[in-house]
Order: sequence, then C-alpha cells, then structure tokens
Amino acid sequence: MELDLAFIWASLIAIAVLVYVILDGFDLGVGILFPWAGSKAERDTAMNSVAPVWDGNETWLILGGGGLFAVFPLAYAVVMPALYMPITLMLLGLVFRGVAFEFRWKTRRWKPVWDVAFFGGSLVAALCQGIALGALVQGIEVADRAYAGGWWDWLTPFSVLTGLAVATGYALLGATWLVMKTEGSLQHRMRRVAWPLGAATLGAMGLVSILTPFLDPVYFTRWFNLPGSLLSVVMPLLVLVAAWALFTGLGDGRDGRPFVAALSLFVLGFIGIGISFYPMMVPPSLTIWQVAAPDKSLGFALVGAVVLLPLVLAYTAYAYWVFRGKVRAGEGYH
Repeated sequence: MELDLAFIWASLIAIAVLVYVILDGFDLGVGILFPWAGSKAERDTAMNSVAPVWDGNETWLILGGGGLFAVFPLAYAVVMPALYMPITLMLLGLVFRGVAFEFRWKTRRWKPVWDVAFFGGSLVAALCQGIALGALVQGIEVADRAYAGGWWDWLTPFSVLTGLAVATGYALLGATWLVMKTEGSLQHRMRRVAWPLGAATLGAMGLVSILTPFLDPVYFTRWFNLPGSLLSVVMPLLVLVAAWALFTGLGDGRDGRPFVAALSLFVLGFIGIGISFYPMMVPPSLTIWQVAAPDKSLGFALVGAVVLLPLVLAYTAYAYWVFRGKVRAGEGYH
C-alpha cells in the first residue's frame, strides 16, 4: 500500500503547531501576567520559571512554518498574503519579548522599559496568533490558486474574538504554570488569578465553538450530521472533565493538576479545529493533496524529519527534566 505522504506531512505539521501552542503558550502567558506578578523579586521568579525553556519552545513554530513552506508551498503562498499583517506583528512581538528577556537582566535604569516590552510583546504575539487562527477558520478567498481577498480580510469580529480567546487561554496556561513552578505569595496570587481566567477561557471556547459551524456549510455538516453529531456531544463532555480537573485542582491546592487540565483544554480545542478543517489545508477550498509538493519532495523531506524530530523531542524533554521542580526567589539561570 502506497504511503499517503501528504497526509503524513499534514499530521506532522499539525503536531508541531500543537506542541508549539502548549509549550510556548504558557511562557507567553507568563509574559501577559507579568504586570500582576507583584514585586520585582516575584517578577524575576516568574521570568526565571521559563528562562531555561522559552527559546527552545519556539523551535516548534519554526518547524511548523518551515514545514508548511517546504511541503505545502501552495498553502504557504495563499496563507501568507492573507495573513501578512497579523503574522508580521506576531513576529515583532516575539522579537521584543526575546530581546527583553535578555536585556532586563543587564540593566537597572531601563528594567521597567524591558518589563513593558516583555508584557507587550507577549500580549501582541498571543493576540495575533489567535487573530490569524480566526481568519484561517473563517476561510480565505482563493482564485486561480492565489489569494484573492483584500488587505483587511483577516480583521473581523470573529478573528478578534479568537484573538482574545487565545490570549486569555495563554494567560490561564501562564497562571497555572506559575502555580506549579513557584511557591509563596506569587503562587497564591496566580492561583487566585487562574479562577477568573479559567472561567473566561471556557466562555470564549464555548462562544467560538458555537459560532464556528455557522461560518461554512462544511463545518455545520461536519458537526451536526452523523457521525459528526456524536462528536458534538463527546467533545463538550471532555471539556467539562478538563474544567472540573482545573477548578478542583485550584480549590484543593494541587500544584500540577491545574496546568495539565489547562493544557487539556487547548488540546481539545485543537482537535475540534482539526475535525472542522479536515481534509482542508486552506479552508474552504484547498485540500491537503491540492496544496502538497510532489511526492518525491515530500519523501525526501520526510527522511530529514524522521531524523530531526526525535532529536528535537529528546532535547526538549531533557531540558524540562533538568529544570524540573520549584523555582524559588533568588534562584535563576542568568
């Protein structure tokens, strides 16, 4: 049986994007919550909690974007013109927070400026990722295998809603990460903050889920005709289980459970988007196979992916293992 290389590569890119979201999401969330971290010492502790891993987390963004360019060139050629503005702003946000990460430790006079850059860069990156997602979900106008929409098509009420939803969800990940990684007053503050963030994230997920099937008849059919209608029951139940784990973990004083539950919400949301999309790569008109490179190119690239992906997974897992445990005030990696 011949391998479906396009499907394999679509799965690999989807996995890379999901890993990026769940890994870089919490450190962007830490940046979004930075002004509420309290004292200077607590802000230092919050930053130190992600300092060993934040740049490695962004490897997955490069893998997803680079993989899209290499193996789905038509999708890249259509999506990029449609989303130039949010993607450019996202990259600028990531640049600012990356520079702030390094520079705020080197100065005293300008530290407040870099604190603002860290917060602003994190917030802009999170918002733009959500806006780009919303613009992709609502569909991209294509004619003659090229983007045929306008400059501002990405900016709609739905894309703004998804931007706010992603930023709120990242803030929840950041809060639960700090609950897991810190102790004392910072942990207690983040535990209190996680309650309203959890409620807001669930509300935003619910609203986006309700609106999505009405964006395109294909989405509606996928969710409300058998067997898809079964998923319309199963997915909300799984979200309720994750919500129960989140709030009971916060209420019982568990340190790790809220973070795992918040990650589960993102995984479930990602699966929901995949159910709506498949087999489209560029909704509503271009499928995985229509935008894929020739099979020889896909096969050649897959050889490199088979070698590199385990290495990236290994060093990522090793970094988290080495820097496991609590981060205490006065301890750091700078």
